[in-house]
Amino acid sequence: MGVEEALEFVDNLVFLQTGEHLDKTQRIILRNLWEDEKRTYQHIANSRGYTEAHLKAVGAELWHLLSKVLGAKVSKSTFQGVVQGFRTNQQSQKASQIPNLATNGTKPQDLDSNFVGRDRQIAELHTLFNRGEKVILIQGEGGVGKTRLARKYFKSQKFNFVLELWMATEIQNLTPVESVVEEWLRRYFNEEPGGDFGISLERLRRKLREQTFKIGVFIDNLETALDKNGKFLEYRRLYVELLRVLADSDVHSVTLVTSRERLRESSLEVYLYPLEGLDDEAWREFFSSCHINCDCTILSEMCRAYGGNAKAMQILRGAILTDFSGDIHSYWQENSTDLLIERELKDLVASQFNRLQQIDLEAYRLLCRLGCYRYQDIPSLPIEGVLCLLWDVPAQKRRGVIKALQDLSLIEAKKGQYWLHPVIRDEAISRLRLISEEWELVNRKAAECWTQRVVSITNINDALTALEAYYHYVEISDFEKAGDVILQGRGKKWGTGLPLGSSFYQLGLLQKNFSVIQRIIDDIKSPERLIRLYNILGYTYRIIGCIREAIECYEKSGKVLGTLDAKQTEISILFNTGLCKLELWEIEAAEDCFNSVCILAEQNSNLDDYMTYAQCCLAMIKSRFGSREDAFDLAEVAFSSISTSTRVTLWGIGHSLVTLCLTYKNLGNLKKSFELCQRAIFHSEENNFTQIKGKAISCLAELFREQGEFAKAIFHHSEAIGILDKIGAKSDLAEAYYQLALTHKKMGEMSQSREIFLQAIALFNEMQAPRQVEKVQIAMECFEK
Repeated sequence: MGVEEALEFVDNLVFLQTGEHLDKTQRIILRNLWEDEKRTYQHIANSRGYTEAHLKAVGAELWHLLSKVLGAKVSKSTFQGVVQGFRTNQQSQKASQIPNLATNGTKPQDLDSNFVGRDRQIAELHTLFNRGEKVILIQGEGGVGKTRLARKYFKSQKFNFVLELWMATEIQNLTPVESVVEEWLRRYFNEEPGGDFGISLERLRRKLREQTFKIGVFIDNLETALDKNGKFLEYRRLYVELLRVLADSDVHSVTLVTSRERLRESSLEVYLYPLEGLDDEAWREFFSSCHINCDCTILSEMCRAYGGNAKAMQILRGAILTDFSGDIHSYWQENSTDLLIERELKDLVASQFNRLQQIDLEAYRLLCRLGCYRYQDIPSLPIEGVLCLLWDVPAQKRRGVIKALQDLSLIEAKKGQYWLHPVIRDEAISRLRLISEEWELVNRKAAECWTQRVVSITNINDALTALEAYYHYVEISDFEKAGDVILQGRGKKWGTGLPLGSSFYQLGLLQKNFSVIQRIIDDIKSPERLIRLYNILGYTYRIIGCIREAIECYEKSGKVLGTLDAKQTEISILFNTGLCKLELWEIEAAEDCFNSVCILAEQNSNLDDYMTYAQCCLAMIKSRFGSREDAFDLAEVAFSSISTSTRVTLWGIGHSLVTLCLTYKNLGNLKKSFELCQRAIFHSEENNFTQIKGKAISCLAELFREQGEFAKAIFHHSEAIGILDKIGAKSDLAEAYYQLALTHKKMGEMSQSREIFLQAIALFNEMQAPRQVEKVQIAMECFEK
């Protein structure tokens, strides 16, 4: 028995004995334990946003309830077995002791497969009326389920009769309130209305006070009668008088009003009850009742995309059953990028936009403009991101325009952050694109806001926030400005204000660099921008092990450089080419590049940072292949320069520390190597330098191997491999595997060593680095003896 079948079976049992269905929390507990009986309350609480204590309390009551229903002791650990046993006994008797609710003629009237997930709201409405609220306004977006909730409430509470008023959707068709009161008096109270409206209202008040019956009043879609300020239209002001009667504390009626917009009449006592969309648990229950197999991930995505909208849920059900034979996976795969593909959904959303355009043009313009934001990497906006789109609205009115959208549930807001639901965003952006001048201006305003938002980049969120400006410039084909976003340096956190593109590879967001730079680089005309973008792209290629592509980028950059007088750029190209050669283990070529860097740096004191970087690399090379004395001298000079140069960046410090750590290890000075390694790890953690941290930890593993502490070595090898594999740093990952294999070899674990050496070779082959492969094969020669 699957989880959905089990939940339905248990729910039916409970309902038949108690008249009540399982509530949301009970269903969550049962679902999780059916999927895995070993799950703890703490695990469920963490995944669903509850406290462990609350779930334990609900669980205790639930097991007590099910023990009565199933006639056997039920606990958290025995629940599944007891239910399975009960079901088996039923089937063996060939006659269910529990009638099927789908076919039973005595089906309870309030069992409605179209009404799910609102038990809490029904209970809350009941509580409000019990404490004396006479008029409650259920406010929410179109299709969220306001009308169905109100009708369900009246039905569940067994009102004797309900006075209903369905407001027209067009202003010109609004029924005069005088006619409404006349009809109510005649139809429900057998009372003639007075010649004057005031007299008729007083007769209605008297009837509502006298009645011993349970009377409900239902006014649906009130928004048609409201202006943009939430007040009744001037020629329908008499509705205020009707609501004043219905709010009288002495009447024996309760009134539910539904509206997409808030009512703001200060003279009326009306309780506002905002209604949000259904959660994914309700959507799952709904689709299961329609015999649509529910993929939990897909259903959650759909629910989130449509904001839990109940009307959308029903429209999608029809489309999935009719056009896709109930295959929800195929439906979502085909339509997830066009949320308004169903005509009914598009009409539902369009009606809200059209209404707003009629009553509040400033709010309508803002809503369309908000469609320019992506709401992806950065899913919400600060208030500044909204205010910047109101440049043509007086400053003192801007927050009022934002509040108007909030009141209409057309913009979401929480803790100072704002966003649009995907379906609203789709309609907003489609309308915004129709006005080309507005489209360009809005994107420029948004881009400027994102740029001003980030002063310094200290973490991934800062970097992604700064990058949002890039997408706005790409949308309007201003590729030079988009390039500037990638190239702009911010703050002093990472030394001399490194470009955003550099921040991405420092933070381990390597693929992000590829996607954004490759999108625009063919459209960049400025030589300066093009050189800098090629350099960042080349560095990123080198990190992921695409060394040939990296060298190609530096060669292109060198060609563009041409006759430009840019020594900083020239030396950067030369140094990074040397790093590429080092990654390929082409030692002689690498050494030539680093020596050339030193010669250039000697001619210009402003390039002393590159002198330091090159000296570190030369020291490491000489510690393995040259004069140990020269290596030591270079390392000492470079180490001193790291602390004294004002141009050495924090990123450069981190890499230099790792390189010097390897140098001193090769020279046999393990104490200093350990010291530098720990500094490199601390430095990388402090600055969120993921790649440097991975390299430093791999170096730490090598040091423990040298000391014969193999358990610690293996632990840190695995840690480093995990970090480097996660960010896709192929070259460093291949070296980390090579070092792990050397450790197993030194431990005498030849089988494991050979297997890991082969993994390193495979990665080096992918990098087209034959010299690196040679290096590994030499280390494997012992296996051939």
